[in-house]
Amino acid sequence: MSLKDKLVSSYLAFEDHLEDDSPIHDIRSKAINVFEGKGFPTKKEEAWKYTSLKGILNDDYCLFPKRDNDVELKDVRKYFLHDIDTFKIVFIDGVYSSFLSETTHDSMDICLLSSALSKSKYNAVVEAYYNKAASQDSLTSLNTAFAKEGAYICIPKNKEVEKPIEIINFATGNEAALMLQPRNLIVVGENAHVQIIERHQSLTDHAIFTNSVTEIFADKRAHVDYYKIQNDNSNASIIDNTYIEQQRESICKVHTFSFGGKIIRNNLNFYQKGEYCDSILKGITILKDKQHVDHNTLVQHIAPNCESHQDYKGLYAGHSTGVFNGKVLVEKEAQKTNAFQQNNNILIDDNATINAKPQLEIFADDVKCSHGCTIGQFDEDALFYLQTRGIAIKEAQALLMYAFANSVLESVKIPELERRINKIIANKIGVNIGFDV
Repeated sequence: MSLKDKLVSSYLAFEDHLEDDSPIHDIRSKAINVFEGKGFPTKKEEAWKYTSLKGILNDDYCLFPKRDNDVELKDVRKYFLHDIDTFKIVFIDGVYSSFLSETTHDSMDICLLSSALSKSKYNAVVEAYYNKAASQDSLTSLNTAFAKEGAYICIPKNKEVEKPIEIINFATGNEAALMLQPRNLIVVGENAHVQIIERHQSLTDHAIFTNSVTEIFADKRAHVDYYKIQNDNSNASIIDNTYIEQQRESICKVHTFSFGGKIIRNNLNFYQKGEYCDSILKGITILKDKQHVDHNTLVQHIAPNCESHQDYKGLYAGHSTGVFNGKVLVEKEAQKTNAFQQNNNILIDDNATINAKPQLEIFADDVKCSHGCTIGQFDEDALFYLQTRGIAIKEAQALLMYAFANSVLESVKIPELERRINKIIANKIGVNIGFDV
């Protein structure tokens, strides 16, 4: 039985374990029909031209882990941002871990999606926002059909969250192969500020396939800083679907750090629905072996006087493959748009590959839009200069790598996270690069 057939046939059993009066019952039913009709995307589709899922669809995934697996803090502490105090929403094999988490309902809700879907006091928010920004593509619909757990974050008007929020999904590997489908709903009120860090981490070499969906709604003048850390094991794959809807004068930033995993596909979509919005998309990718990362971005400028800024850096070694498919869509009403898109890549080894497709689709006539893409290797003159100063070749490459990625790192607003990313970069190339990490 194919994975698609297994999922479709398992849906009825999944529904039987849910409350019949679930407020999203009809949404689930429609979503599974969409997935059944479309199936998993293939390379025949333009948006998936450079990324094949065949290598991860043949495993016999367990869809519903049978037990709550205990994980001790000492075994996973290194994956937390333990340098500072944070709120934490932690899941183990898709099940909430109260022991590892720190949530709150004190003047804001930082808790579980399952609570929001099952308690009547959250009905108004769920009805207003759940599945309203997400698209109807096959993988998002698959998640919508099976989603029952994830993070629910609702920040009220004028609230500045005093510490970052971590959303961490651990996979223990007690199953030979496991498929997870977390769903996050994040609503940030007018003038509210929040910082969120998301991580998916397997604790095993077994096959893990995560199909994640996150919806973020930023009200007027809201500020959202969102950080994705992707540094997983070689048999872990993730399809990360993120949808962000912005209202007037809101600022939303998403930093994506892709350092490890078998196949990573980041579908990042911004919708600017009010004037003077600002959308920032930045990413650093460092790959080796046969790893594959695909950044697929969309910024839809719907209202006038808005800005967007995309800056993605990639370094590829071994037989790794990178994809950047970035699109800026400027609607007719979005006059005075200022949109910038840049994708720069370095191929460290001859067998590494990058496929880049920057796109501008403009229907307004008073805009300032630009895009660019570069693909090359390390600057031989710069390497030679550093070597003449007594710096070994690996250390010289590390310094150039740091300088190359610094335009992305400098916009990270959590110092402890910036140091963590610096340390990961140093570890990736196996050298001590000689500055504070």
